[in-house]
Amino acid sequence: MKILLAAATPFEIAPTLEFLVQKSEQSKEGGYQIDKLNIIPFVHGVGSVLTSAHLSRALANKFQMVIQAGVAGSYDKNIKLGEVVQVVQDSFIDLGVEEKNGDFTSVFEMNLIEENVFPFQEGWIKTEHGELPTFLPKVIGGTVNKVHGTQESIDKTLEKYPELEVESMEGAAAAYVAKLFSVPFIQVRAISNYVEPRNRDAWEIELAIKNLNETLINMIETLSEIKKEPKRNSFSR
Repeated sequence: MKILLAAATPFEIAPTLEFLVQKSEQSKEGGYQIDKLNIIPFVHGVGSVLTSAHLSRALANKFQMVIQAGVAGSYDKNIKLGEVVQVVQDSFIDLGVEEKNGDFTSVFEMNLIEENVFPFQEGWIKTEHGELPTFLPKVIGGTVNKVHGTQESIDKTLEKYPELEVESMEGAAAAYVAKLFSVPFIQVRAISNYVEPRNRDAWEIELAIKNLNETLINMIETLSEIKKEPKRNSFSR
């Protein structure tokens, strides 16, 4: 199984890369071989444009799975800082226009993109693949070009999208590309901060990255076991 391990920045997956260097052999394609898994690390850059462009080039080669990993902000304070989640529904929540009165109208509401044209379903990209094992809590995410930093913009966003739980700058773009290339996709996010008026002092980046990479290593080890024992169909801790 050939897996693309994608991230916006190298530091988000650095501990997993250290694990791969220590526990695997270099593959002919420049990745890391663990049993029958061939894991190719890939840094696509921050934001939807870089993610879409670079991930499209990468997926021109054959992959059996994309794991897109990184940190995220949470709208839901029931999700603890440092907790790792799987985003199974995502969309470009700031793609549209700001009206004269300050309201936001999405490209779907403007009929610039049909909300059910592939790979969208009612304006969302859903990536919960039944054939892919996972042990993570499943959440709904939104992808933005500008991270929210004022209470006014946060309130307006949640009024528009009350189902939102987490926020990133790349998730929907990665999901979109994976869907176009028909590659199974998992988006794994560790919560580094709450979506609130900007306060970097309250962020838990180190904890989020630590937990994210422990989860990624667990996934890699479990996928390796799945390849040895095909009857297993779920991750377990």
